[in-house]
Amino acid sequence: MPSLPEIKRILYATDLGDNVRPVFKFALSMARNYDAHIIMLHVVEPMSPAIQAVVETYLTDMDAKKVQQDGMKSVLTTMKKRLETACSEELNTHNFSSSRVKEMLVVSGKTSEEILKAAQKHNADVIVMGKSRRVVLGSDVAGSAA
Repeated sequence: MPSLPEIKRILYATDLGDNVRPVFKFALSMARNYDAHIIMLHVVEPMSPAIQAVVETYLTDMDAKKVQQDGMKSVLTTMKKRLETACSEELNTHNFSSSRVKEMLVVSGKTSEEILKAAQKHNADVIVMGKSRRVVLGSDVAGSAA
C-alpha cells in the first residue's frame, strides 16, 4: 500500500483580499492535521511601465527612482504589518498556535515567479492560495495571484 504524502512545510500565498480568511483557516487546519509549519507570502508587484512613465514625466530620472524605491519600501512595510495583523487575528479567533506560522514574507516581483521561488527556497510540500479577482478599470490589481 502506498504511503500518504508527508507534508511538513506549507506555503500560504495571499493577496490579503476580502476572501482570504477561509483559505488561511484551511492552511492552518492542514498544518494542524499534518503537524506542519506555514510560510506566509504576499507579493507586491512593481509599478507598471505606464505608471513609471507618468512618474518620469514629472520628475528627473534621479527623483523618479527615489520615489519608486521609497514608495516600494513603504508599501512592503505596510503590507508586512497587514499580514502580521491578519495572521494574529485569525490565530487568536480560532485558538491556533502561533508556532504553526514559521515565517511571514512580503516581497516585490511578479506574483507567479515569487510564489515559485519561495516554494523552492523553503522546500514547500504544498502551496495553498485562494482565488481572488479584483479588477480596477479593466485590469488586475497588483498582488493578485489569480
